[in-house]
Order: sequence, then C-alpha cells, then structure tokens
Amino acid sequence: MTSGAYSSPHGASLPPPPPHEALGLGKGTFSYEELAAATGNFSAANLLGQGGFGYVHKGVLPGGRVVAVKRLKSDSGQGEREFQAEVDIISRVHQRHLVSLVGHCIAGARRVVVYQFVPNKTLEFHLHGKGQPVMEWSTRLRIALGSAKGLAYLHEDCHPRIIHRDIKSANILLDNNFEAKVADFGLAKLTSDNNTHVSTRVMGTFGYLAPEYASSGKLTDKSDVFSYGVMLLELLTGRRPIDDAGSGTAHPFLDDSLVDWARPALSRALADGDYDSVADPRLRGNYDPVEMARMVASAAAAVRHSAKKRPKMSQIVRALEGDISLEDLNEGVRPGQSMAFGTAVAASYKAKAPGPYTSDMERIRQAPMASPVYSGAAVEFGRPSTIASEGSFCDDLSAAKGQPQL
Repeated sequence: MTSGAYSSPHGASLPPPPPHEALGLGKGTFSYEELAAATGNFSAANLLGQGGFGYVHKGVLPGGRVVAVKRLKSDSGQGEREFQAEVDIISRVHQRHLVSLVGHCIAGARRVVVYQFVPNKTLEFHLHGKGQPVMEWSTRLRIALGSAKGLAYLHEDCHPRIIHRDIKSANILLDNNFEAKVADFGLAKLTSDNNTHVSTRVMGTFGYLAPEYASSGKLTDKSDVFSYGVMLLELLTGRRPIDDAGSGTAHPFLDDSLVDWARPALSRALADGDYDSVADPRLRGNYDPVEMARMVASAAAAVRHSAKKRPKMSQIVRALEGDISLEDLNEGVRPGQSMAFGTAVAASYKAKAPGPYTSDMERIRQAPMASPVYSGAAVEFGRPSTIASEGSFCDDLSAAKGQPQL
C-alpha cells in the first residue's frame, strides 16, 4: 500500500476573492495593507508566537476566515530565495495532515506568508507545557499516525519529493480534535526522484537532527524519518529530546540525549514485552500493549544510526495501523533481538560516558561553524521553548520560538 491510499486532498474552500485579485495581483496574493488590517496592524494582542525567521500573528480576512500570518524579520536570514521556496513548496501541498497555504505578500523588503489557522497549539505545548493535563494514549497514537501520514505524503506522493528538515514536536500543530498537522515548511527542500540525497547547509534542531545530516549536510527522506522517530520517543516517554534540566552545563549536548537512552531501552522492552519501562509514567499503564508495541518498534526503527536501515514513512504508517508485522518493519529481525548498537549505548551509560548520538552532536558542536554546511542562525537545541514552557500562545508555525541558537 502506498501513502496515496490513505492521503486525501485538503478540501477547504477559500472565501470570496478579495479586491486585490480584481486588480490582477493573482490568487493568493495579498497586499501588505490588507494583512496589516487583518492583524490589527500586527498588534501584540494578536501575536501567536515568534519563530526563527519571523513573527506569527492571528488575522481575520474580510470574509471572516481566521488565518495565521507569518511576517519575516528583516534580519531573519531568510531572504527572497528561502521565502519563495517556502511559498512554492506549500502551494503544491494539499493533504489533511499538512498545514495549507492561503496566500503570501511581497511588498518591497517585506515578506509575509498566510497559512490556515490551527487553533489548538502544538504537540510540544500539550506534552511539555506547565499545568497541561496528561495526554491520553489514544490521542498520542492519533497524533503519531497523522503526522506520519503527512510526512509520507511529502516523501512519496509529491513530485518532486519534499524533505521537511525540521520535524519536531513544536512543528506539529493540533486542531480541536487533536488531529495533527505538520507545519513550518520554511526549511523544506525539494529533491528529484533521480537524486537519492541533497547536500545542503545544516538547518534544524539539535536533539532531532539525524547524525549523517548533522555531520555532512547529506539530506535524504531518512533524515526526516530520524527526526520523526525522536518525536515518537517524546510521545512514548513524555521526555524532551535533550534533558538538561538543572544540569548547569553550558551545552545540552553534554546532558542526557533521549535517543541514546531510548535505543537500548526500546530493544529491551520489545524483547521482554515490558513497556512500562519506556512509557510515560504519567499514563500509569493506561495504554493498549499491542498499540504500544507498534509505536515502540516504529520509534526504534526510525532512530537507527544507519539511514539505510530506517524504514520509509509509509512503512511506519502501516506499522502503526497494524497492517504489517513488526518483523517486516525490522527487515525480518524479531523486534528486540538486534542489540548491537544498543549494547554500545548501554555500556556508555554504565560508564557514565556520552552515548553515540550525544558524541556525534558534540563533535558537530566543536566543528568550525564557518563550514559551508552549517547555518548557525538556523540550528537550534531541542530544549524547552520559551512560549511552550510558559504556557502562553504557541499556535505559531514555529521554528525556534525562543530556543537558544548556535
């Protein structure tokens, strides 16, 4: 079964054409004045959040449609090339689990993107925000499956294929039914079907970055799979990708990495069928063990060190839905039986030494940032974002949202 078997076009209709279309400015093109009026002149009261490239405001169009208006910072580092890439990419994406584009604006040096408004904040907020109720298991599974379908559509149903590059819990928006929508395509890359990878500047969030992408700039769809796997670990465990709480260290690379902790833990859980050791303790055992096994196996496969051995997103969708055996997901190996890499991680924990993933990220941190494969302004840490940790608005199409940057 291909991802096309479960994907469905986004069918929301736009409101009546605004006056600018009658002036020949083109469908989906707004004037800056229209967007200023829609957002109360980009007022603080309508500010949803601040991303790595700009500010996101809530706006109401003349027809009554509520939208998210992303206004780029003048010093954001996202020039016309990145802006046009974002618009071009989103304009060709139509799937229920992907945030859809409403329009854009180019007015001199000003650049604005208008998205559909997703009202229920982010996965990061609901998992890690202070005072939030415990997310039920069925909701976690629904979010995992929805975001997997959205990514599978980008990788396998779009031509050319689209690689997101910054999958993380802060970029999974939720509607009022807790249906997931993958957001923030500002870092996305197009790749032709003839190219297996793209060499590019490293952009994204540490804690989620695939090791081969972070070290060399070699970008494939399997880079997204790794980042998705880290997000699955968050859903499973309730932990953040990098836990530096109270450590007092200057760099989170030196603290506990969720990936290094999870690799041996997931293998043990799959081998003995005891999932309480990896499940979010706040669930108090309230989960379906069969569904838990599927998610644990999917996460373990997605965060493999070798990109070639990670599954496709469509395979993860089928695994989460129970349409393929977990052995198929693991290339015929019974889940929990392949402990080669996990053994190295477990040994490092006993010795209180950094695990392989943490070591990879530490080497990258120490690499010369003048290297052309790095983009310091766009590489962030997978730590608590200011907005989510404070419990205020985080409905934005976020990138950093206050996270420390290299």
